[in-house]
Parts: sequence; structure tokens; C-alpha cells
Amino acid sequence: MTESNRFHCSRGIRRTALSIALGLCFAGTVHAQSNTAGSVFGQAESGDTVQIVNTQTGFTRQITVGGDGSFRLSAIPAGEYRVIRTSPSGEVNERVVRVSSGSGSNVSFVAAASSSATALDAVEVRGFAGAVNPIDVSSVESVTILTEAQLDRLPVRRNATDVALLAPGTVRGDNRFGNLASFGGSSVAENVYYVNGFNVTNIVTGTAFNQVPFEAVQEQQMKTGGYGAEFGRSLGGVINVTTKQGTNEWKGGVSLFWSPDSLAKGTPFAYDPTRSGTYRIVDTGSKTDSFVYNLYGGGPLIKDRLFFFGLFQGKDDTEVLNYENGSDRSKEDSPQGLVKLDWYINDSHRLELTAFSDKNKIKGTTYQREPGDLTIGGGTPIGTFRAEEGGENYIGKWTGYLTDTFTLSALYGRGEYSRFNTNTNAESCPVVVDVRSSGTAPVGVAGCWIDTFRGVPDAGDVRKAWRVDGEWVLGDHTLRFGLDREEFETVDGSEYSGGASWRYVNATPGSTAAPGVVVPPGVTELVRFRYIGNGGTYLTKNNAWYVEDTWQVTDNFMAYLGIRNEGFENLNSEGGTFIDIEDTWAPRLGFSWDVNGDSGLKVFGNAGRYYIPVYANTNVRLAGPELDYTEWYTFTGIDPATGIPVLGEQVGPRNYTSTGEIPDPRTVVDNNLDPMYQDEYIIGTQFTFAPNWTAGFRAIRRELQSGMDDICTGDGAANWALANGYSEEQAEAIYGALEHCFLTNPGKALSANVDLDGTGTLTRVDIPAEAIGLPEARRTYTALELMLDRAWDGKWFLSASYTYAKSKGNTEGYVKSDNGQDDAGITQDFDYPGLMDGSFGYLPNDRRHSFKLFGAYQLTDELRLGASLLAQSGRPINCFGVYPGDGPDPVAPLYGVASFYCGEGTSVPVSYEDGLHPRGTSGRVPWVKIVDLRLDYEPRWAEGLSFGLVANNVFNREDYYRVRDDWDTGAGDRVYSYKFPTGFVAPRTVTFSVQYEF
Repeated sequence: MTESNRFHCSRGIRRTALSIALGLCFAGTVHAQSNTAGSVFGQAESGDTVQIVNTQTGFTRQITVGGDGSFRLSAIPAGEYRVIRTSPSGEVNERVVRVSSGSGSNVSFVAAASSSATALDAVEVRGFAGAVNPIDVSSVESVTILTEAQLDRLPVRRNATDVALLAPGTVRGDNRFGNLASFGGSSVAENVYYVNGFNVTNIVTGTAFNQVPFEAVQEQQMKTGGYGAEFGRSLGGVINVTTKQGTNEWKGGVSLFWSPDSLAKGTPFAYDPTRSGTYRIVDTGSKTDSFVYNLYGGGPLIKDRLFFFGLFQGKDDTEVLNYENGSDRSKEDSPQGLVKLDWYINDSHRLELTAFSDKNKIKGTTYQREPGDLTIGGGTPIGTFRAEEGGENYIGKWTGYLTDTFTLSALYGRGEYSRFNTNTNAESCPVVVDVRSSGTAPVGVAGCWIDTFRGVPDAGDVRKAWRVDGEWVLGDHTLRFGLDREEFETVDGSEYSGGASWRYVNATPGSTAAPGVVVPPGVTELVRFRYIGNGGTYLTKNNAWYVEDTWQVTDNFMAYLGIRNEGFENLNSEGGTFIDIEDTWAPRLGFSWDVNGDSGLKVFGNAGRYYIPVYANTNVRLAGPELDYTEWYTFTGIDPATGIPVLGEQVGPRNYTSTGEIPDPRTVVDNNLDPMYQDEYIIGTQFTFAPNWTAGFRAIRRELQSGMDDICTGDGAANWALANGYSEEQAEAIYGALEHCFLTNPGKALSANVDLDGTGTLTRVDIPAEAIGLPEARRTYTALELMLDRAWDGKWFLSASYTYAKSKGNTEGYVKSDNGQDDAGITQDFDYPGLMDGSFGYLPNDRRHSFKLFGAYQLTDELRLGASLLAQSGRPINCFGVYPGDGPDPVAPLYGVASFYCGEGTSVPVSYEDGLHPRGTSGRVPWVKIVDLRLDYEPRWAEGLSFGLVANNVFNREDYYRVRDDWDTGAGDRVYSYKFPTGFVAPRTVTFSVQYEF
């Protein structure tokens, strides 16, 4: 190695055998990695030949080292590789390295000709392959990768979300949206999920995704920030799963997992049968008896060329869900599976085919108790229900290693997701809720209804997507580029069970329950009727292209420059385009500085802009035929079977939110609409301080630059029109154009197409932001992450992190955890100015402190212990009530319990003057502290056999993630259950496992 070598190691490095064998001499051209493969890079002498050979499949690639001494082999499938360097004179040196998806493995042969070469030949290069957060100086991203071997040592629940929650900067989301994670303060609906490079995110609401059976997972990668231009459609995180594949050796196995309900604790519940406002936490007896079995195997159909892997998963889950006025008994027994074919056509071309099914069918019976029965659960059967979710997915991918410096890949995928649900009572039993203090239903529900909504029989989605990605190494630069397109067809429609919703409430005479609805004198109880129904078939189309350059500026300083361009198109139920956004520009910049030139100290940073598509939920709710209205009545009796009231007089008018007409697509969206996007800034470092030990920190700042939501207010626009020369009729038309709910960027100037004169001719009207009277959408996330990792050395490993974070703003994003609303893009935020009073504060995903600790220890040759600890502070508490009738917004009361005005600490009725309780100022939920343990026994007397025992929530702590934030019943009176805990952590479960591999 000469001084003129462009990629020489720093002269200050101590050239010990260990440092070189570990590949710690930073060299070669590096770049941000793809989500489906990794790379091997490093340095040798000019003219050397470097060959990699997968130790399990025989996959081989070979290149000749260029004049600068660097080499790079990209798009490498995850696995273990022999890296063989051959000099022109025939001298051979070999290393062994682990390649993971989305990361670069550094191997250096620069000292191979030195006097220490003989000693080095015996050293296997494994670097920090056993570490959870290895130092990868080739990347500017914030990434956590967990392999199958690591997951098999941990007591983590067997799903993608719980694995993702091990990464720094992630917190569990509101359980009303399912089992989902929030990344970096974003909502749970703003992540993107991949399986073998195919986007499996369900973008109706963003709260669902397809998952492969857990035993088919080879690696799971979590990008928590700073990801490159290749990735988009996410403001949160990226979760990528790489599945197992066949090898040159036929292998198979069977695994069994049993979680008996007899060893489980029931889900806790805050119980107050007398509605006195004083609760006790009880065990509801809600449990699941789960039995899951897997049969799997794989091997060579043609040695070194064609490989097969297949897995079949069966299960038999029986769930008992007890609640205050009854129970559900359900059963899940849907088979699932995966098939993977890998065809290495030759050393230059590779073809992958993946097919998997995660379709899940649930069927059960609902039981209900008689009014006045204050026990939990039980009851007599009132009907049956069926539900189906998930579907089938097919992925094909070709990778071509066209030259030593140019790689090209192409992918096509098709995925299905079902959202079917039905029950025997859906036609005849309306939704009935009774929150009166004198109500006869034990917990506020009555009647014979089972599910809140009944959907159309064929509700579901089909995704079709393709993408092309390329990489070209040009001297100091590695250029990557790509383009992709997705088309998403959504069939959706729903209506309240029984076609109606009835809500019985206490009322205060003289108070306002909704616009024009004033409680009459002497009336202390009312019932609200609501109808909502919609449906249709909708298309959503997303496309993008990107270009990025990783530039090796100096020997140990790498700069990353990328740009991503995206477009989003949404169509209404008649096939008309109502959103067509083109050319969104998302720059990405970053650097990685290998300070000492030995990969022992990395300083990195990045800045980027990230966009998210307009989800299909917006098509369904905003651009389809939706009818939504409410009416209020007095009543004289209640049908004991259905809960339907015997109506008295109607109080006030019918209030419409949607009229049921399909709007002209040009009239429902701002002409200048920006999709939601945010900017992110990260600075951090990682360093080694002892053998196998790494530490680091990251400082993170995320700022929402443009929120997107619907507004349903036209008063301010109409007043502005009258003041600016428009006639009263024209001002009324402008009012009507916005009043039916209009998609825009809240707090910014608005441009609407309005039929000003009733002729059908649309005129563009530009309205200033101050006329609308709404604040600009704001969300910020500021965090400091501290990480500590010890790599597995055959004896033990450990990973620890602490995150201090603040998530603040007036909108959570694509969901609203305040009320469990998953209407992506059209939550109740910003609908009316009065609802935004006091809305700025700490958001639901604000968990100020998070401690995570997990690892494993090999007790003996046969016994291994795994453990995980989570300690996390609670989210803020709010106080929600009906917007006061004496406030300046006359329509905000229409939404009922939806404002930050409440009676906490004040008199009733709530007044505009003293009733405001800004977001997050009513306390905080207590800390959550969970310990999970795992014990594995691998007997030496039976090779391939293993036994496992996992105990989750070992101490059965009854911690909870949220409380009830509704102070108001909906008619100005206090709810007895305000601040009652809900959203409890999963109770203790015990899982036994047996696995045999052959």
C-alpha cells in the first residue's frame, strides 16, 4: 500500500492482527443500503481478485480490484460468506463475514502481504455481526437489525411490532388501533412495511399490514430515521422483513408453541358497577388458549442454483373476552404459510419468487347479561360473528450483476388484504350506548348489537406494485437510482349496525348539545340518534423515482446526497381524480466520518424531507357517497330487547356532516394541496470502548412542515367574501363549498373551486389563512437516544437504550389517539376552529422517558436465559367535553365530546370563559414497567431438539397506557368514569415451545 492510494488506511492506526482481521480499517466505496440485500466492501491491492462465496448456497461473485485498491460487491443476499482474495502471484487469503440486509460488511486485505499475514489467515472476520447496533461506517441511517438467531434468544412476542418495539425511539401505540408502534413521535399509521422488498402496508388507514409467519423470518430491519432516498411514503419508520431461503443442505423441522389459558392471567379492568366514580381493578378472565405449530423445510432442487424453502403454519386459538355486560367466545384456526424459490440462473443473474398467506378467519359467539347483573362476563348467547383479515401475496424479483460496477434489479408484487366482518344481528340491532348515571346497562352499552359497523361483504384491498433499482460505481462515487409505482384498489363501505346509533345521556337544562339543540327546561335525559353510511370502489396510485450519490470525499469521510420525487393520485368512487399531486421533492443529505480510520469511532449526521401519500380512507370518506347526520330527542321508554327508545319530541334540527351526494372531485380538495410532510435532522456517534462493546447516542429533531386534514367550516370564508366584494349569494356558496368538509392544509391559504352563481360553472376562489380562523398544523419531536451494546460471543449479549423525548403539537397525524379515530387524513382535528382551542400541547405518543434492556446468557452448554425489561413513562391526560354554547364557534358543539373545554375543577355547565383545559394539562398516566423472561434447553443427548419457556409480564403488573379522557357524557354532564384506566398492558402469559430440526 502506497501513500498515493486513494483509499489507504490512516497512518495513525495500530495495525494489529485483530484490527485487520475484524475488517476495522475503513476502506472502499460505501453507500446507503437497500432493504433487501447487503454488501461486502473493502480494500486489497490493485489487480487482486476478490471472490465471495455463500457458505450455505454456493452463490458466488468475483471482481478484480481497481487501481485505487477498493472493491465492492453489492445486492448480496443476507447470509454468511467466505471472502477470498487472490493476488496476481497466486497468494490467497480468506475471511468469513456475515452480511445482513440493509448494511455493509467491511473486509480489508491491505496487510495480506505483510509479515503478519500468516497469523491473519487463521482469523475469521465476523466483526460485530452479533451486535444489535453494529458500527456500520458505510451508512448514515439509524437502523436496528435483529437476526433469527438473536430473536430466538429473546422473550419477545412473536410478531413484527413487538420486535420493532425493541429499537430505540419506538413506543407502543394506542391499542384501539391494534398492535402497532409509533416511531419518532409519528402516529402509528405513518410507517411503511416491507417483505422481501415488497411494500405490504395497507394504506386505507395505515393501521394494518401483511405479515409472514414468524418462523419464516430470517431478519427484521427497523429504520428509525435518516433513511435514504430509496425509501418514502413514511413519516415514521421502515420495517423490512427478510424471509428464510433454502440452502445446499436439505433441512427441515417442526415447532410447537402452546400458551395455555390456565397459566395466563386475565386482562385487567377498571370496574365501578355503581357508577360512583370510584373504581377497583379486577381480573376480567379474558384469556386466550393458543396452540401454534409449524412444519418447514428447504434445500437444493439443483445444487448451487435452485433452492426451495417452505413453511406451513397451523393454529388453534380460543379466546374468551369478558366485559361488563357480557362476553365474546371466538376461535381462530386459519392455516398460513410461505414458499420461497431462489434461482441463481448463473453468477450474473438471480431470480426470487415469494408467496405467502396471512389470511386469518375468526368466528365466535356474543353473550349478554340481563340488566342489573353486575358480574363480569358470562351471559346468554345473542348472536354469532365472523371476521376475516389478511390475504395472499406474491413477489417476484430479478437481480442482474451486469458488470463488476453495475447492478440492476426489478420487482413486481401483488398483495391482498381482506377487511370482512359480519354478524347475525347486524340487520336488526342498532348500536345503543347508555352513559346516564341512572342507566340500566352495567357499562354503558345496551341492546343486542355485536359490532359497531356492518361492512360490505367484499370489503378489502388489492395492491399491485413494481419497482426497478440500479447501482453504478464510478470511482469515488456510488450512484443509485430507481423508480416504482403502486396501484391500490379499495372496496369499502359501512353502516351502523341496525342502521342507527342511539346514545342515552344525562342533560343539563339550558345547555347546548349540538348546533340549535338546547336542552329544554325540566329535561335531564336525552337520546341522540346518528346515521352514517358510505361505500364504493376506489383507486389510489403512487409513483416515485430517486437518485442518490455516496461520495467517498476522503479516506475516512463519506458524503451522501439524494433526491426523491413522488406523486400521489386518488380517485373517487366514479373513477374521477380528486387528488393529483406531482413532483414532490424530498432531498436527503448525510455524512459518515470514521474519525480514527479504524471504524472504532463514527460520527454521522443527516437531514431529509419525507412525504406520505394521501391514504385511501380519504377517498372513501371524502370523495364517495357518505351520509352522516344526527338528531336529538326526548324519550319515554326503552325497548328491553333492542335498546331502541320510545321517542318523545325532537329537540332542535337535524345536523348534517355529509349529505350523501358524490361531490364533484374539483370541489372537495384545495387546488394548492400539499401532502403531509416533515423534515428530520439527526446527529450522532457510535464508538467501541472494549472488546465486543459499542456505545453511542443520537440527537433527533422532526418537524411537521405541512399537515393535511379536512375542514368543515365556512363561516370565516363567508365573512371574508362579504368584506371583499362578493354578494350574499356568492358568500353563501363559498360557505357551502367548505361546510361539507374540504381537504386542505390547515392554517394556510386556501384555494377552492366554487359555483358562485348556481350555473354549474366553477370559479377559483383564493381565501387567506386568517379568514378561515384555523391554526397551522404543528407537530415536533425532539429526542436524545443513548445506546449500549455488547455483541454475542457465544456466552452472552446485551442491548440497552434510554430515550428522552418530547412530542408536541396540535395534531398527532394520520390517527387521533384522543378518541381512537383512524380516519387517516380526515380526523376531527381542524374541522371547526372551536375544536382547536387549547389543542397545542404534548401529544399522545409523548413518552418522556423510555428504558429498554434485553439480552441473553448461556448458563451452561444446554441452558440459556433471555430477558427483556421495559420501563416507560406515561402519556399525557386530557379533559374532553362539549364545546360551550356561549363560545364564538356556533357549530363546534355538533361534534359532542370533542373539545378541550370540560368541567374538571369548574362548575356545570361549562362556560367558554373558564372551561378550557389545554392539551395534556390534566396529568399523566403512570409508568409502565414490564419484565419478560425466557429459558431454553437444548439437550446434548438429542441434536436438533430444543425446549423453551417464555413468560411475558412475569410479575403480572396491571399497568396501563391510557385513561378515559372524556369528562362529558355528551350533554353537559360529567361521565362517572373520567380518568378510569384503560388500555392495560397484556397480562402474564406463559408459552411452552418444542422444536426439532433435522
